Amino acid sequence: MEWSACLDEYEKLVIRMTTPRVVIDNAVSSKATVVKVDSARKHRILLEAVQVLTDLNLSIKKAYISSDGRWFMDVFHVTDLNGNKLTDESVINYIEQSLGTIHPGKTTGSNGLTALELTGTDRIGLLSEVFAVLADLQCSVVDAKVWTHNGRIASLMYVKDCNSGSPIEDTQHIDRIEARLRNVLKGDNDIRSAKTMVSMAVTHTERRLHQVMFADRDYERKPILQPSGDSPVVTVQNWVERGYSVVNVQCKDRTKLLFDVVCTLTDMEYIVFHATINTAGDRAYLEFYIRHTDGTPISSEPERQRVIQCLQAAVERRASEGVRLELCTPDRQGLLADVTRTFRENGLNVTRAEISTAGDMALNVFYVTDAVGNPADPKLIESVRQKIGVSNLKVKELPPLIYHREAEREDQTAGVAGTVLLSLGSLVKKNLYHLGLIRSYS
Repeated sequence: MEWSACLDEYEKLVIRMTTPRVVIDNAVSSKATVVKVDSARKHRILLEAVQVLTDLNLSIKKAYISSDGRWFMDVFHVTDLNGNKLTDESVINYIEQSLGTIHPGKTTGSNGLTALELTGTDRIGLLSEVFAVLADLQCSVVDAKVWTHNGRIASLMYVKDCNSGSPIEDTQHIDRIEARLRNVLKGDNDIRSAKTMVSMAVTHTERRLHQVMFADRDYERKPILQPSGDSPVVTVQNWVERGYSVVNVQCKDRTKLLFDVVCTLTDMEYIVFHATINTAGDRAYLEFYIRHTDGTPISSEPERQRVIQCLQAAVERRASEGVRLELCTPDRQGLLADVTRTFRENGLNVTRAEISTAGDMALNVFYVTDAVGNPADPKLIESVRQKIGVSNLKVKELPPLIYHREAEREDQTAGVAGTVLLSLGSLVKKNLYHLGLIRSYS
């Protein structure tokens, strides 16, 4: 009996040692909610922690990461996209629960949907052709993300049979879908780099998109469109005495920036031992102390250059140029094909897209430029809105990054009277809705 009691106490100790300890504090900082995570050090655990926060569209204003021996500590200063502290108890509880049950490397199911993975050479109108093929094959797109970078396109789409509402499992139907999409993606002479894959379960969507574009070696390709002039600056140096490689990234700040960088370092099999993330104005400064999984630092100039190229690509993939258009309308078969065809017929190029549905409503976001990557003519945008529906297709501006002094914030607020701002509701609550934690996010 005594031995059994000792075993019980030992099991409790193991659970305490291996379960992350999460503290969320709104009193430490006047500007942000502080999230602290202590846990045993495991490969990929930093990425999992950052993923939890970014999936809720939270802005990480500061972060301190330290790994001492076998213990790991993260401190994140976070706000919502409007720069406010977190006060919604459902959000706070979800963060505590998710960070406290991190399991590195786990996969997520597709929620009864079929996942389509697409890679190819980007061109104007390509997305409309893809959606037209899916509509013709009776596939309903429930959720999707599309990224473009350096002339390449990658997408992960979740579809179902539009008649039965069930996942597509018939092998012959799947073969037809893959063949038709591959034919569209290859264009005139790109059969080698056009790829399609169908599965029933995938990893985290955005993590997978980074992996797909990394495998496609988009970082080695030259940009087709003229760079914006605000390219990320990445430096890599070795700290020989301590056996670290020190990586510095300076770029324009945006949401999910830390996730994109950490995701790429993780996929390249580097471990972050220490890191500091700071923001000032609209700029972000990230510093990482890394080693290979075998404990060695970067050992050659080609490897150093590859890290620089890959991190630059990681930052640029999501930083798509263009006007943000939000489509909110009752969902129907062929909707995406019709909307993107209208874009193509009016010379608009889709540089990034986020497709989602909530009940019988379609909630879609498109970033568009003109055919050569320049800002689209406002008159052309208005013409497209007239054709699709002015009340359905809105021109949106991203919420301003809240890092300025209070006076500057007030000036900015006064200056945006009449400007159309984000109106699809709280993005945090939207994500909780999709996770099934709340019934509505209106």
